[in-house]
Amino acid sequence: MLKVVSLLKRAEGLSHEEFAKWVVEDHVEFARKLPGLRRYTVSVTNADGGAYDSVNELYFDDEDARAAAFGSEHGKAAAADAAAHTSQRIHLLTTEHAQL
Repeated sequence: MLKVVSLLKRAEGLSHEEFAKWVVEDHVEFARKLPGLRRYTVSVTNADGGAYDSVNELYFDDEDARAAAFGSEHGKAAAADAAAHTSQRIHLLTTEHAQL
């Protein structure tokens, strides 16, 4: 299983609370429409959490499924929505190795 880990930093002018509401309640609607998405988790940092405001995890069967999802109309809309609400995004493509 392929996992995309996204580190998001909120846009200037957005409070931590506004960002948290957006990423947990609003942006998730884009994720729900991504074709091939198997699982989606959002972890919002505490208000004094550091360099990033959330860590989002998107799970796909493989690279082809990820590429299809991100290349879809919903994927493009999700990217545009994220760009409007963040000042920085880092995406890591990973393979998870659960230990416990």
